Amino acid sequence: MMVHDSAAAPSQSGSGLLYIGGITPFSTVDWPGKLACVAFLAGCPWRCPYCQNHILQSRDAATLGAENLFSFLETRRRLLDGVVFSGGEPLAQPGVIGAAQRARELGFAVGLHTCGAFPERLREILPFIDWVGLDVKAPWDAYDRVTLVPGAGPLARESLSILLEAGVDMEARTTWHPDLLSQEDIASIGRDLAARGVKTWAVQAYRHTGTDGSLPNETVYPSDMPAGVADLFDRFEFRRA
Repeated sequence: MMVHDSAAAPSQSGSGLLYIGGITPFSTVDWPGKLACVAFLAGCPWRCPYCQNHILQSRDAATLGAENLFSFLETRRRLLDGVVFSGGEPLAQPGVIGAAQRARELGFAVGLHTCGAFPERLREILPFIDWVGLDVKAPWDAYDRVTLVPGAGPLARESLSILLEAGVDMEARTTWHPDLLSQEDIASIGRDLAARGVKTWAVQAYRHTGTDGSLPNETVYPSDMPAGVADLFDRFEFRRA
């Protein structure tokens, strides 16, 4: 559950403002194997119709600032493993780099959820990041079908290359709605990721709750996975709706 405070305003975080739409104080699912606080930053340049946080696509959704987050983290030192910056798209905000550094200085491991829309900012934040969950939304040449924004695929592909080159611990994950991705699309994504050296991939079945409702309420099942694709990875998980 995200905690909101409509009276709070965005506040300074090292290198600039931080606009937060909500905070989950404790999570065991947003960073596999870690107990983490999750800060949901407002604003995203893409408009994926399956997004479960579509209300955070606008920066106007911000109700909290950096000091709300760090006041909470001060009370949870040695109680939480880390903090995850999620969204929205956290790298849409320059201030997230200073926030990640500040969280590290407090003794927290730092995780990041990103769609890969800002490869150069991803490169900047990597020195302060311990783990990344990268959304891989479609085959690279079909990205616009999912993001509804031209030119998204090359940005995401560059972000993946940056992560692999840096050797940062990461998980690639793909949300699958049958109207957006076919079985062959899923097979193509899996084969490409494995060939590039990705070791961990999660396929997430579409969940209708929390979306803008523009997609039919349909989902996929483990039996829909193309044969043999999961075996290409050291760690593969199918996450059910």
